[in-house]
Amino acid sequence: MQLFGSSGTRGVVGEEFTPDLVRRIASAATAVWDADRIAIGRDTRLSGEPLANVVAGTAASAGVDVDRLGVVPTPGVAYYCEAEGVPAIHLTASHNPPQYNGIKLLGDDGTELSVDGYERVESAVDDGVAPTVRWDDVGTVRSVDGINADYRADLLDGVDREAVAAADLTVALDPGHGAGALVSPDFFRELGCAVRTVNADPDGHFPGRDPEPVAGNLDELRRLVRSSDADVGIAHDGDADRAIFVDERGAFVDGDASLAALVDAHVAADDVVVAAVNVSQRLVDVVGAAGATLDLTPIGSAHIVTRIRERRRAGDHVPVAGEGNGGVFFPDYRLTRDGAYTAAKFLERLARADAPTSEVVAPYTDYHLVRADIAYDGDELDDLLDAAAAYARDADADLDTTDGYRLDYGDAWVLVRPSGTEPKVRIYAEARDESRAADLAADLRDHLEAAR
Repeated sequence: MQLFGSSGTRGVVGEEFTPDLVRRIASAATAVWDADRIAIGRDTRLSGEPLANVVAGTAASAGVDVDRLGVVPTPGVAYYCEAEGVPAIHLTASHNPPQYNGIKLLGDDGTELSVDGYERVESAVDDGVAPTVRWDDVGTVRSVDGINADYRADLLDGVDREAVAAADLTVALDPGHGAGALVSPDFFRELGCAVRTVNADPDGHFPGRDPEPVAGNLDELRRLVRSSDADVGIAHDGDADRAIFVDERGAFVDGDASLAALVDAHVAADDVVVAAVNVSQRLVDVVGAAGATLDLTPIGSAHIVTRIRERRRAGDHVPVAGEGNGGVFFPDYRLTRDGAYTAAKFLERLARADAPTSEVVAPYTDYHLVRADIAYDGDELDDLLDAAAAYARDADADLDTTDGYRLDYGDAWVLVRPSGTEPKVRIYAEARDESRAADLAADLRDHLEAAR
């Protein structure tokens, strides 16, 4: 997919992401869905309201009734879709900086579209599909209030409130000025936690930090954890479908470590865990120790959603899925990434362990990831990928070609794949022993460099 990639489409507003593009996507989606009614949500970005107007006008002109939800986290929109049986167009650029916006599409079952669903809409965009109706058949547009409160109540029903409340936890929370600011503070208080906040006012300028909850953006949260003696810090991205953690000492918890801790708490023998092909060795170890199966997909939430559906249709139980960026699925609850729910399940993990965050994640932190990039010009990519294929064929390792070439050596893995956004080939290697990871990455890099 050229337009939607692996999880919707996004770009700088007024450059790649224009009102005309929004109109064309809205026209295509309404035509493909053939629904009488759709929902529209947005995150806190300044461009969200005017672009939502474009979506609403386009859909209504096609004879579709429109429910405008206002500022809602992506998983809150998913809740509404499932509850009301309507699909949705959600304006969000997730973790991208404030000048960006984007669109995610959700089906009437509350799930982000799978790869084939996005492909159908993209094909309609390419074909210029733009349905309209007579003046007296246009749809109605209405504002729907209270969705965040309803979504919060649904979250509470899916969590062990008594266990979390009994743990008497203090939570430091950083919604990053995004849509999660309208849900997560009250949600964690209703779970019985004492809540301290930073960057908790919804603001499309994102004045406190950029929306992506990576270590370099969370200094304020780390300080808040230490100054408030919090048990854990929680950070969201702009649309609050991700949760990243800070331990009680103010140390950043790698997303791969928190994912492994969550999977370890929920996986059983014969279960299936779905993850992207750049999955950490720590998750490989957890799934293997449980006697479960790890199913790898191309990188991106749409691919993970697609695979989960396939496995469930085959009769498999998928208790947890996701990526190491804080985007976690609990399909038994709802097949969507949900930052607030993920954080609540992590609080359950803390409560049941009766141990500090640092101790809970400690078994999953002793891993070392090494990254390397090889820039290329013109036709060099073909030579580099041919060399990668030859290297993979000759390696004494289990090979996965889901997205590039991933070689699993049992105690370590290495992945080589072309970047989807830059003229680079990316190499990842991970092992418990740092020198082992470095050697794997260096050997593969040398082999590719020699090929050109």
